Amino acid sequence: MERPNILYLHSHDTGRYIQPYGYPAETPHLQRLADDGAVFRNAFSAAPTCSPSRAALLTGQDAHSSGMLGLAHRGFSLAEPDRHLANTLRQAGYHTVLAGLQHVAAAEGIAKCGYEEIHNDLTVTEEIAASFLQSDPSQPFFLDAGFVETHRVGASFGESAAEEEWIEQRADATQPPDPLPDDPSIRRDMAAYLASVRRLDHKLGVVLDALEASGLADNTLVLYTTDHGLAFPRSKGTLTDRGIDVAMILRGPGGFLGGQVVDALVSQLDVYPTICELAGIDRPDWLQGSSLVPLVSGTSASIRDEVFAEVTFHAAFDPQRAIRTERWKYIRRSGSRRGPVLPNIDDSRSKERLLEFGWSERELPEEELYDLELDTGEANNLASDAAYAGILADMRQRLDEWMQKTNDPLLGDEIEVPDGLLLNDRDGASPNEPPERHSGKTFHVR
Repeated sequence: MERPNILYLHSHDTGRYIQPYGYPAETPHLQRLADDGAVFRNAFSAAPTCSPSRAALLTGQDAHSSGMLGLAHRGFSLAEPDRHLANTLRQAGYHTVLAGLQHVAAAEGIAKCGYEEIHNDLTVTEEIAASFLQSDPSQPFFLDAGFVETHRVGASFGESAAEEEWIEQRADATQPPDPLPDDPSIRRDMAAYLASVRRLDHKLGVVLDALEASGLADNTLVLYTTDHGLAFPRSKGTLTDRGIDVAMILRGPGGFLGGQVVDALVSQLDVYPTICELAGIDRPDWLQGSSLVPLVSGTSASIRDEVFAEVTFHAAFDPQRAIRTERWKYIRRSGSRRGPVLPNIDDSRSKERLLEFGWSERELPEEELYDLELDTGEANNLASDAAYAGILADMRQRLDEWMQKTNDPLLGDEIEVPDGLLLNDRDGASPNEPPERHSGKTFHVR
């Protein structure tokens, strides 16, 4: 069987807020991909922060197992870059190409990840990717095309002068994302996101059109996903579903065709083993996920009972772990801090509005338990309700077993970290404040 090409398209901070998931976002190219492929309605990232989630997908390991406890540009790196998907595919005879954003390694470390071609101009990602697709590749390829949209630039979404008018015209007809209040400043903030996702979709269309024109589409597995939830307060950086839910659409060989909708619980850890199966590559022994192929081939209705997610570092230290099943969510915080860690929340109009009403003074519980069937907004914490003591005990045990099995560093009193790590003070207000350089190779958990 001819090995399929792999086209990996990914955006920044998009969650599921695109047209194929029913949201009022103008993403016709992603809708076309969904109409022809398979949409995973219950896909989750392994972390609600950038580098850890991307590293999990690209190594097939939980973030702490890969060594990516925090952000690559602040000092963290993959413990074993040879486990990167690009390295595995390159060793199997694939030509590996990076176009645009990657965020799993600092500039000096990306060469170790297995890319034969590295094009890191973030302003023309779609042009680089399209040019490669039109070059008549002579061997199977892995093309990793990463887009900066819908990431915030400072407190904005990098909107152009032309987009400003579009945003202002639509702001008061825009609904803020859950669970934020319907406020003029938040409506305007969300309209700016919608302008950014339109820009993203246009760029994705350039790449998808080039794939069609190349004649390679029938033998190319296209994957579109994002790293985590929207860059709004109470979403990105949290272990709520709003922080870890992701769009995941696949189209191509292996049965990912026909406009399927898959409701089974899946993790981005399941992408790597899926690609190995389709490419006829022996499954590496470090992988922690399962192939998605049984879900679209009709041989299985489920491939996992739970997903796990984690935060350790973002701009600042904020150790949390979570387990999610189809019905239940359990979140646990480590350490003594109980208030929001504001440097881990992107600056925005929405953040400013919540702070005006004392949001930073709200205490967060050590444990949270939610019934996701009856409480989709994760607002009614059942952890202290005796009626759910059995559920709580089961979820605690399953989380503990995962942490032990994966040798989670939060099990100890200290975490090994890179010397010179750049960190913000947890008591600060913004990720854009100057960070401090951590001296030493350990960090105290408690």
